Amino acid sequence: MFIRETITNNKKTSIIPFITCGFPKRKNFIDLLFALEQSGSTLIEIGIPNSDPLAEGLTIQYSSNIAIKNGINTQECIKTVRLARKKGLKIPIVLMGYYNNILAYDMHNFCKEAKESGVNGLIVADLPVNESKPLVNILNQYSIDFIPLLSINSSKEIIRKATKLATGFIYCVSVLGVTGERNIVFDRVKDLVKQVKKHTNVPVAVGFGISTKSDITNIIKFADAAVVGSALINKLKDTKNDKIIEVASNFISELF
Repeated sequence: MFIRETITNNKKTSIIPFITCGFPKRKNFIDLLFALEQSGSTLIEIGIPNSDPLAEGLTIQYSSNIAIKNGINTQECIKTVRLARKKGLKIPIVLMGYYNNILAYDMHNFCKEAKESGVNGLIVADLPVNESKPLVNILNQYSIDFIPLLSINSSKEIIRKATKLATGFIYCVSVLGVTGERNIVFDRVKDLVKQVKKHTNVPVAVGFGISTKSDITNIIKFADAAVVGSALINKLKDTKNDKIIEVASNFISELF
């Protein structure tokens, strides 16, 4: 309920930054999380790096490769959240990964350790709604929100099933294809959000391709939150170490 209430009760635009764990540098990543919080982010989506991120475009693939080189794996992501919580990070944290990350870790162990570390929600990019019930059952045991992904070509049946399973928010993908900055056809994702809201009061976030304040202004007219990933990573990938925090803070602040 923490995620749902945080988005629902937010009195300003709800922006959800995505950042791959340990990118661009491992040593100041927790400082980066605090910068995102202090810049007004409603919650933070932290990516678990994967060597074969099927849903990701070149930008997030790049960040995932860098994170792996920096020694980040699933266990290190959970440890990072735990340390950030100990240092006082307060806003909700959602982990985003792939099903093999979780299966290799063991679903029960993953959910247990994620909960203990302070994780509030989970997105599994390659887990079809029709196959998600076993994981959802375990997530429910540990009070971790399941956040399903829906695309602009999802069937009415899949939309209905996803809304029954979702507890934190529902992630509507604004474009067909992988993540990355691009032009969004707002009418199509607006129609998807409208269909979702017929079935549930759970908040709806829109992501993939969002990069500007104008994008967010359009999305917030019909959705509850906007996810910004590739645009943030592009800002950071060539930034010098001593400027990472400043660049991230300014980028998020300027989206409001």
